[in-house]
Amino acid sequence: MKDSPADWYKDAVIYEVRVRSFCDSSANGFGDLRGLTSKLDYLKDLGVTALWLLPICPSPMRDDGYDISDYKDVHAEVGTLEEFEAFLTAAHERGMRVITELVLNHTSDRHPWFHRARSAPQGHPDRDWYVWSERPDRYPAARVIFNDFEESNWAWDDEAKAWYWHRFYSHQPDLNFDHPPVRAAVLDVVDHWFALGVDGLRLDAIPYLFEREGTSCENLPETHAYLKELRAHIDAHWPGRMLLAEANQWPVEAARYFGTGDECHMAFHFPLMPRLFMAMRREEGRPVTEILAHTPDIPASCQWALFLRNHDELTLEMVTDEDRDYLWREYAKDPQARHNLGIRRRLAPLLNNDRRRMELISALLFSLPGTPVLYYGDEIGMGEDLRLGDRNGVRTPMQWSPAANAGFSNAEPARLVLPLIEDPEYHWRTVNVENQAKNESSLLNWTKRLIALRRRHPCFGRGSMALVDAGTDHALAFVREHAGDRVLCAFNLSRFTRPLSLDLSPWRGAVPVELFGGVRFPAAADGRWSLTLGPRGFCWFALEAPR
Repeated sequence: MKDSPADWYKDAVIYEVRVRSFCDSSANGFGDLRGLTSKLDYLKDLGVTALWLLPICPSPMRDDGYDISDYKDVHAEVGTLEEFEAFLTAAHERGMRVITELVLNHTSDRHPWFHRARSAPQGHPDRDWYVWSERPDRYPAARVIFNDFEESNWAWDDEAKAWYWHRFYSHQPDLNFDHPPVRAAVLDVVDHWFALGVDGLRLDAIPYLFEREGTSCENLPETHAYLKELRAHIDAHWPGRMLLAEANQWPVEAARYFGTGDECHMAFHFPLMPRLFMAMRREEGRPVTEILAHTPDIPASCQWALFLRNHDELTLEMVTDEDRDYLWREYAKDPQARHNLGIRRRLAPLLNNDRRRMELISALLFSLPGTPVLYYGDEIGMGEDLRLGDRNGVRTPMQWSPAANAGFSNAEPARLVLPLIEDPEYHWRTVNVENQAKNESSLLNWTKRLIALRRRHPCFGRGSMALVDAGTDHALAFVREHAGDRVLCAFNLSRFTRPLSLDLSPWRGAVPVELFGGVRFPAAADGRWSLTLGPRGFCWFALEAPR
């Protein structure tokens, strides 16, 4: 890969891929690393610059791979370490970075570390790799996260004759980060993957590493002290690599995972996600502007990661109870769509397969401050299957063509990792890459153009943001600016055509040039500029100096 800035993640467009569901090269029904490698030219043509791989390590697969049983290998279903290295090389040759998962809060209960710990006597160092208790009432202020499935954060182990701590499923015991050998083992895992050539690590469930009495066991000072140690190690040994914090917290708490630029390089902005959907349904920009107003400034070297769904659900933890009920009523009328405190649906069905709304919310995602994350299949408007358990309804095979098994696999249909989408509106014979690639006006080709425009303007990844008064609550407008690159973004959130009166006083005299078509509009001569946008329409304009 050619040399690039250490903060490459600021200009990135990230594509999130579930390897098991992307492309099967071995005709066994499971997507694999060789299959993913064969599709890298498609991803390069799409325009994405970084690939985020959902868990690929050995696992019992009781939580889609987030229950890891070996941190330094690859699950046999998806391939081998050698095939992973070949994939890395091929991705780097095409100028794409690779981000993998580091699930450091917990392991599978089948991990050798846990077997050692449960069989070790009390007081033995091996026992201290996990968090144990003689009673299940410690840390009562800690919430139960997967409250649809678990009643407590403690589970009894017959072999250990003790209770062990788990913040997620009971088959995922939490590691004890107060135990120095645990921290040393995590560094060893980090070194392993960075030595292979991985460019970034997503730190799963990072707020929950430590436990203290009298606290919620989230966002503790000890967690931030540990992250500073981890970052110092990476800066010393692996410069140019990136840490991405998965901290499902309010903006002030999430921003603390940047430290002073000495903890994580990136963090997901969870509270923004549901408010984009709230703005769409309420047809007003206030939900977005309010959460941005409560988002603190972050260190210059850091960046937010933005997404429309937390890969397999629209997470609703960071909203009020009233707003959660509203979003459930509007976007999850079918009770099967609800999962814990979220909605397990794909983007297109969430928006009733309305092309205007899909384009509008995607353009918002790509223009707000941060790095956008695109979930596999959303670029063609894939559907979902709510009959499948857990969040598998949005993990179905990628739809490549109208050929057998949607071009995903040559296996017998019954052997596929998950069933194909048969819903007539989203059927794999009609909604697929091959069909859309031939249609210039398809969602796929529109998404390519959107990505290309974003990559052409560094202000989107690096610039400041100034809100612009649009003269109506039904619109949202702002200017992104960086090193002379200046773009006005205007969005009509209403289902009706709306006239906008934009206050461009700070850019008086600038000439707006529409980016998709290159059309020059009349200058904002007096600082007030009129624009009419159709139902759920949007425009991006370069603000150029007058000729």
